[in-house]
Parts: sequence; structure tokens; C-alpha cells
Amino acid sequence: MQDQYNPQDIEQKVQQHWDDNKTFVVSEDPNKEKFYCLSMFPYPSGRLHMGHVRNYTIGDVISRFQRLQGKNVMQPIGWDAFGLPAENAAVKNNTAPAPWTYENIEYMKNQLKLLGFGYDWSREFATCTPEYYRWEQEFFTKLYEKGLVYKKTSSVNWCPNDQTVLANEQVEDGCCWRCDTPVEQKEIPQWFIKITEYAQELLDDLDNLEGWPEMVKTMQRNWIGRSEGVELSFEVAGQKDLEVYTTRPDTLLGVTYTGIAAGHPLAEIAAQNNPELAAFIEECKNTKVAEAELATMEKKGMDTGLKAIHPLTGKEVPIYVANFVLMDYGTGAVMAVPAHDQRDYEFATKYGLEISPVINPADGSELDISEAAYTEKGTLFNSGEFDGLEFKAAFDAIAAKLESLGKGKKTVNFRLRDWGVSRQRYWGAPIPMVTTEDGEVHPVPAEQLPVILPEDVVMDGVTSPIKADKEWAQTTFNGEPALRETDTFDTFMESSWYYARYCSPQADDILDPEKANYWLPVDQYIGGIEHACMHLLYSRFFHKLLRDAGYVTSDEPFKQLLCQGMVLADAFFHTNEKGTKEWVAPTDVKVERDGKGRISSATDNQGREVEHSGMIKMSKSKNNGIDPQEMVDKYGADTVRLFMMFASPADMTLEWQESGVEGANRFLKRVWKLVKEHTEKGEATSVEVSKLSSQQKSLRRDVHKTIAKVSDDIARRQTFNTAIAAIMELMNKLAKAPQEGGQDRAILDEALKAIVAMLYPITPHICFEMWNALGEENVDSATWPQHDESALVEDEKLIVVQVNGKLRAKLTVAADATKEQVEALGLGDENVCKFTEGKTVRKVIYVPGKLLNIVAN
Repeated sequence: MQDQYNPQDIEQKVQQHWDDNKTFVVSEDPNKEKFYCLSMFPYPSGRLHMGHVRNYTIGDVISRFQRLQGKNVMQPIGWDAFGLPAENAAVKNNTAPAPWTYENIEYMKNQLKLLGFGYDWSREFATCTPEYYRWEQEFFTKLYEKGLVYKKTSSVNWCPNDQTVLANEQVEDGCCWRCDTPVEQKEIPQWFIKITEYAQELLDDLDNLEGWPEMVKTMQRNWIGRSEGVELSFEVAGQKDLEVYTTRPDTLLGVTYTGIAAGHPLAEIAAQNNPELAAFIEECKNTKVAEAELATMEKKGMDTGLKAIHPLTGKEVPIYVANFVLMDYGTGAVMAVPAHDQRDYEFATKYGLEISPVINPADGSELDISEAAYTEKGTLFNSGEFDGLEFKAAFDAIAAKLESLGKGKKTVNFRLRDWGVSRQRYWGAPIPMVTTEDGEVHPVPAEQLPVILPEDVVMDGVTSPIKADKEWAQTTFNGEPALRETDTFDTFMESSWYYARYCSPQADDILDPEKANYWLPVDQYIGGIEHACMHLLYSRFFHKLLRDAGYVTSDEPFKQLLCQGMVLADAFFHTNEKGTKEWVAPTDVKVERDGKGRISSATDNQGREVEHSGMIKMSKSKNNGIDPQEMVDKYGADTVRLFMMFASPADMTLEWQESGVEGANRFLKRVWKLVKEHTEKGEATSVEVSKLSSQQKSLRRDVHKTIAKVSDDIARRQTFNTAIAAIMELMNKLAKAPQEGGQDRAILDEALKAIVAMLYPITPHICFEMWNALGEENVDSATWPQHDESALVEDEKLIVVQVNGKLRAKLTVAADATKEQVEALGLGDENVCKFTEGKTVRKVIYVPGKLLNIVAN
């Protein structure tokens, strides 16, 4: 061992050893328990950021830990390589997306290797290659043949900046999730996959995902949005019936008008001879309303002049186009009960419509709708034959009445909508469909796949090269002229099944079922919670499609899910002469702190005073990202990895502090120093328990308590920070312990080997070196240390003695000492006697093994 810990001398050498020996390359082994660990794969943006480093460090720690448990561990890596960022960057840099993407992949691959992640690089792929998306295309055509894929013209979320469609999940607060541009509504043809066919199963199977965070499961339940209600119809003179879905049929007798969405067919009919209504409909269509905004937005509407016939009373009620009714949800129409729905109430109040209450509070209190609707469930009145019924009875009775009249039925509805997979931009997998001259649509035959996206293109703004090049779309189908689809797949298509392709990346099909069913489901998946209702939901759906196509036997793709927290960093800005903020990198700022560690002043490297904007998520826009490469060059990969795992629980936000990184580096130097000092004294003997003094037994007990705690913290609790804290605490004790006698050195040897093995998943390079120095061979194939139960048994107990609640003595007694023996020792203690002399002992309270409290006066 070198005298000083120098990561630059160690890490490259150890990484070369892993490459040369193909240490992390694995294959199926039916004789070993498998463990498939996967971190969400990166988008090849060009540089790793600290969010990447945290995600992949967590995955690598778990993978290496499971290897030491003797399992056959697969940890693959690849590239989520299609998508708008590459295309936008190519437009900006006057290049094509393909070379930009492949260059970034090479650069980021080297960065990942520098951090020492134990990936099976033989399974690497990029989703933008035909070798990958060819199978996705074929699977899509099979889904089409099964009736699970369709094309229709629909109102879509359109981002005018990115010139493409967004799924509902990709609209946040009415804006594009990527660029924050307000979203518009547009009618265009789209390809859809019927995820709604699996809505109930997707909902039910959440109950089986015991290893998933409850928050993620709740988010998916809410997104799927199952509700039980009644589907009913209102007759409309001379028109099709108006279909409505409601979860509150108990309020049906309180309907005073109906509301329809701007895109509803009845709205279009009513607007034909009403220019004012047509203008209002157009205004509504071009205003994207996020579902979450419906409650707070200003309610607007216009009477269509059409009347709906109440299905039970026969009464006519007006039909309004209303901006709070969305075509995307339910039937695009609502029965309005202003007395018992707040949106309906606000609309009726604004337009002077009738408000007819039909529900009294269940507790018998007086109904008050003078200022707001009464929205709770209660007892029916003003409802004819249904008066006096509570909610459940009313629900059933009114549903039965409607069904008997042929005007309604009980039904289940879902908030979830079919997955729109069409995108209008270029850098994505071509959708494998063609249209013949007779207007018929056909899937591309399997023997003609893949439909290859041309990579040697010249970008002209956001216009897709395959849309601009008319020749590219020209093809034939059964010898007849046909046109290829020029839309491309939403990139969530590629990321929805990549985890499965890793199991057999060279398979001559979408999957090799035998290999896939050995590895799947993924045992541990790691990634951000922001993917809860997109990637994670789509992957669950795709897995069920693969199962039903006979490729996999499991129902779910991921057994256990860990959602890592964000990485935060200080953000600083300087206000320029134009009054706008110029963000300054934290590495270019010198800070002064007060006695409580708070920033009192800050100046940048130009001497300007800068303002501290707090700890916020690392981002390019705030210029507060820390380059992992810079930290690795300065401190080494192991230090960065250790800090990432120690600074915060894995699922909580992590505050980046370079002082913390320095602390992690100092700790590794201390471990190195102690191992070097120990090994320089020669070989240690084995521990002979019978020869240990009480002090030596106590230290060895601490060693094995630490092993037990660290094992549980990593395997079960996944609290890596507390595991590291326990190792640090043990190191402090070892540093102070005697190291001269034979058994002292034997305990230290046992302890250091345990520490190195336990730190190995977190800091593998330094541990590789220290393990060899301790006389062991190849830590990569070592076994995780096991705690010795007998070492945890205490021969003696430390008893605290109090007199009237105040500490007066500490006694060391045999672990099996009786209450009487402890009391006698306590009452006989010299210091205790000082405080009980001349007093009467009224009570003696003994907490076994811990406390003796003497009450005297």
C-alpha cells in the first residue's frame, strides 16, 4: 500500500481490471438466485449531471451488495436516445441529431466508467438504432392486428414551440412539460394504443406492488381514476340523445341545465347558424384547460338554443356550451345540478339559471345554499318517489329506474385515456403503417421491417425531414402504391420496454422468452418520482402486452421501486444593468458564513457582490450544476460516491456542499491510514473468544453490531446514509482501541475486513486495494460479512444508579444479575450512601439491565 491515499493512482487501474476480467458480464445461471438491478437509463445530453450520479450510484451500491450475497446480478445500461432535445440541439448547432447523439453517448459512457459503475456493457444499446426499434415496430403491428391500436382524428394538446403533440400526462398547468409554452388544442389524426383496455388490471395490480412507494401508487390510482356511476341519456329533439356520465345519480332530480364541451357534436350543430356561438366555441377550443384548473377558472358559457328532455320528469332543460366541460373526459357532457356541484352553482349564478336543491344534510341540519352549493351526500327530497333515501339506496333505485326505462345503466368509468403515441417531429422511430391509394391503412409486413429513419439529413428548423421529403414516404403495399406514415413514435414507447430488451439484447425477436423469464421482473428499479404517471405507468402496460403476447410470464415489470430525491445546490445571481438576473456558478463564488453557518456575504470571481437564492435543484438555467467530472478529478470517484450516499437518505433531496465532499474524502483517508498501519505490523492471528478481556469483548460486540445494522440498513431499509454513519462510528472506536496485543490486532483485523467489505459497494476502488492489502483475494467475488450472534451477547451490563432522580453512580454487573443483587450493589455504593445517609429509603425502582432509581427522604 502507498503511504497516502491517492485515488488517481488506484481508480483507473481497478477499472482496467474490471474491463479485462469482464467482472460484471453475466449470463443466465439456473443454479444461482438472480438479482436484476436497474436504474432508469440516461438521455445522452452530452454530460452527466449530479442527478445522474446519484441515481446510478444508488443502483451500483445495491448491485454490488447483492453480488456479495452470492446472487447472479445483472446491472445493464443503455441510452434513451430519441427525442426532441437532440433534434432541437441539432437545429441550434447546424448538425443532424444522429451524430450529435452518438458523440454524446461516447462521452457520457466514458464518464460513467470513470465513476466505476459495475455495468454489463455487453448489453448496451441505444434506442435510436434500427436494431432496437425494429422490434418495437413489429410489436406495434401485432397490436394493430389484435385491435389494440387505432387511428382517429382527435383534439390534441399541441405545443406551438416544439411543433408536436403532447399526451395529457405531458401537459403541466396548461403548458408543455419541456418548454413551458402554453398548449393549444388542435384536430389532427393520431395513432393510439388502447391502454384503457387494461385500466382495471393496472389499478388492481397496484395492490401487489408491495415494494413500491405508496406515493407513486396513489399517483397512479388517481391518474387511472376509476369511478362507479350511471350512464344516462337525455333526449334532444331532432338530434342524437345527449349521453351523460355521473357519479351522483342521487342528484338527478336537481338537474336544471346541461353543459357540453366546445368540441361536442351538438355544439357544432348549434353553431352552424349562430356566428356568436361559433366564435365562443372557437375561443374555448384554443384555450387549454388543465383538469386541475377547472375548479378555480372563470366559468363561461353560451346557450345553444337546444333543449334536453329530463329522462325521469320529461321536463325540458337548456343545453349550454360551457368552458368547464372537457371533451377529453367522460362523454364531453354533464348534467348540471347547481344546488349540489360548485362549478354548476357558479355557472348558474352567473347566467341566472334555476337552482333546485334535492339533498338535505344527513345530520338533519338546515340546508344552506345561499352562498355555495351543498356537495356532501345526504337524504333526498324534492325527488318524488325517491324522497327520504340515503345516497347508496338512491343511487341503486334511480339507476334501476333509468335502466327499466331504457335510459341509463350503472357503469364504471376511468379518467385514464388511450395512449396517443404519434409525434410530428423527426427524431423518433417511424410508425410502421402505410396508406394505400384507396385510403385503406395497413401495417408494414414483418419482412419489410424495420422502417428505417434516415440519419443523414439536413435540418430545416423544426420541419421533419421525412415530412419534407415526399420521396421518403412513397412505397408499395402488395405491389400497389402506398404512402408511409411520417409521424414518429412518442419516445416513451422506447423507454416502456427497454428493461426487457436488456435480458436478450441480441435476440432475433422483441425478446427471448427463456432469458426474459429468467431475469424478469426487475428486482430493484431506481429513478425519479416525476415518472410516476408516464414512464412507470406505460411500462406496466407494455409488460402486460408482452405477457399477453406470450413473451413473459410475470404480471409486472418492477418488483421494488426506489425514487431518489433531487440534488440541490446553492444558487447565486448578479443583477445586471438591465435589471435581469445573471446566474453565477457556485464554484465561481466565495462565501462568508456567520456563526450559525448561514451565508452572510458572497462575491464572484470578478469581485462583484452576488445574492444567494437558496438551495434549489441543480439546473442549467440557474447555472448551479456541479460537474461530476471536476469533482472526480479533484477527489476521486469513491469520494463522490460516498458523499452521494451519506449526505441524505436516498429518497430525500440532497444538498450539495463541497465541505461535505471534503469530509467524505477525509474519512476514506482515515480508513486507508488505519489499514496501512495495521498491515505494516504483519499478519494478525485469529480471534480467540475465550482469551478476550471484557474490554475486547465489548469492542468486538460493537464490530458485530455494526455488521448487523449495516446489513439491515442496506438490504431491508435501504437507508444507506445510516449504514455509512454506523461504519464511521465503528471507525472512531477502532482508532482509539489498543492495537498492540495479539487479540487486539486480531479484533482489528476482523473489524477492518468487515469495514472494507461493507464499504466496497459504495467505494469499490479503494476497497479493492485495501482488501488485497489485508491479505484477501478479489473483493469483487467476496462474501458479505455475517455477524456473530454469540458476539452480541453481553456478559456485563452498565447500570445507572439514581437517588431521587439524580445520577449518583454507575455499576458494572453480570448480565444475569438478579434484581436483589443489583439493589444490594447499588445501596452499598459509597457515593450512593452519601446521598441516602440519614434518610429512609422509601422505594427502589429497577429497570432490568439499565437503571436503578432509589427514592429516599
